[in-house]
Amino acid sequence: MRPFEIKGITAIHGTVSISALPCSLLLALLASAPATASELPGELDALELADAALQPVASARDWQFFAELAAGGQDQRTSGWEAEQRLSLDLNADIRFAPGWRAVLSDRLDLGWTGTLDDDSQVNTLREAYVSWQPGAAQIYDLGRVNLRSGVAMGFNPSDFFKAGALRSVTSVAPASLRENRLGTGMLRGQWLWDGGGISAVYSPKLGDQRSSAPFSTDFGASNPRERGLLVFSQAMTDWLNPQWLIFSEAGQSPQFGLNLSILASDASVLYLEYAGGRAASQIDRALGLAGAKSFQSQLATGLTHTFPNKLSLSVEYQYSSAAPAAAQWHALQQNGQDYGRYRAWAGTMQALTTQQALFTYASWQDFPLARSELAAMLRHDLTDSSSMLWLQGIQHFEQADLIAQWQYNQGSARSVYGAGPARQSFQLMLRYYF
Repeated sequence: MRPFEIKGITAIHGTVSISALPCSLLLALLASAPATASELPGELDALELADAALQPVASARDWQFFAELAAGGQDQRTSGWEAEQRLSLDLNADIRFAPGWRAVLSDRLDLGWTGTLDDDSQVNTLREAYVSWQPGAAQIYDLGRVNLRSGVAMGFNPSDFFKAGALRSVTSVAPASLRENRLGTGMLRGQWLWDGGGISAVYSPKLGDQRSSAPFSTDFGASNPRERGLLVFSQAMTDWLNPQWLIFSEAGQSPQFGLNLSILASDASVLYLEYAGGRAASQIDRALGLAGAKSFQSQLATGLTHTFPNKLSLSVEYQYSSAAPAAAQWHALQQNGQDYGRYRAWAGTMQALTTQQALFTYASWQDFPLARSELAAMLRHDLTDSSSMLWLQGIQHFEQADLIAQWQYNQGSARSVYGAGPARQSFQLMLRYYF
């Protein structure tokens, strides 16, 4: 995938079967539910070490705005080096305008140029825009566009049901960036909390029929293409065990069930498992619009995150999707150019695993080699066709700015998961300034 690809979206990872309870049944469940938070500790923010490591210390104000200037290019497999430049403007605001009331706005504008200034692109991503009401300590209600992220895994999130179709502009393949810089979903959400647990109920209506390529579109056709709903329940069982269960509903599909589980194996190690399952057609049938038979499909991401005394954190993760093509199916699909292209486009939009099995490794080293600096490395390896993607990042934090360098290398045969892209490698240097 291109590191600052704005006009298109390439498959990286993702979920397979997003399916559903009849929405009338789900609404009945929502009405009778006592309560949760979809973003309870079950999400295990500590596992998203990349997010925290790259953020400066938050100042005591209700908004943050930064501009990011990037320059670099790609080593095209057929045409050689191609220069690219980008300017991004990023705003986050969380304003309390009355007792118990908040207004949240999160928006990003990406302006890109390839080769010359005449070859440009503009994409605005409205990540969040909602109003939140908290009538009491144990109740929260949200209405508007919310970027609802679920899952404890780092590289592939089967239970992150609302990620499908949410990527509008991709400027980095880092997992934290993909989860943060995407369209939120128009929804009504209620959260009811109690000591050690809670329930979250989400209703997301259909607000559009198809995706929009207009630069400043709110693109509800991508974020809200069908009526959907989600119930999330979390209850701590012991001091070290707090599982999270999910039920996802989508109009015209079978229900999907999810589980997030993390266990503190030691003071420095966390074991985690994320699962989603339900009846669905295969990914190939869904991508090509075929009326294939449905069967029970499972998606899984499980791994270990360990933090060493020298601030080096390492995560290793195994990823699986039964609905994705196995070796024989993948080889047959690679021989059919038209179907292969349609499938790859669908997998990228859905953020689905392209083939059935993959490995993911992520390492970050804070305050190395200098104070207020960080090195990060990510390796994605497809176990079906043995292709790989290597990504490296170095960042230096200053008082009001970050200097970031990223390099990406794609290895594999033609039409493999990571060898099919037009670029063999890419590099970008970024200056991010906080106002």
